[in-house]
Amino acid sequence: MGSRYGLEIRSALPADAPGLAALLSAAGHPVAAPVLAERIEALRHAHGTALLALEWGPPSGIVVLHWYPVLEQAAPMAQITTLLVAPDGRRRGIGRQLIKAASQAARMAGCGAIQLLAAAEGNGLTEFCDATGFVPSASGFVRPLRKKG
Repeated sequence: MGSRYGLEIRSALPADAPGLAALLSAAGHPVAAPVLAERIEALRHAHGTALLALEWGPPSGIVVLHWYPVLEQAAPMAQITTLLVAPDGRRRGIGRQLIKAASQAARMAGCGAIQLLAAAEGNGLTEFCDATGFVPSASGFVRPLRKKG
């Protein structure tokens, strides 16, 4: 998708599963690499994507995005179901770049809004969401993808 300051954002591939397994395990979400490879491949053929942030080694972060039609609006809704940045990569703009790439992918899929599914408490998430244009909603945070006007 793009590169900035040595950071590359691109679609996850099944071959990325070992590095991604290490990232998830360090965050307390262990998943075996072969299982991750199957899930990444399945996601590539569904209504969604997994985008990796890569610097000079294993993945520094991941965002997983799904989109689907909703009754309340004409355009599909995008949902971020996973947003994770490695501890040594935090507060360096990696999360912002992942959100930017996820928003771009959602726009390309025709979505009108993007929702981040997460509890409002803990680890500066509310401040991060405020800084990236999200507002609190019933099930997390949401922001429009298109300018009004």
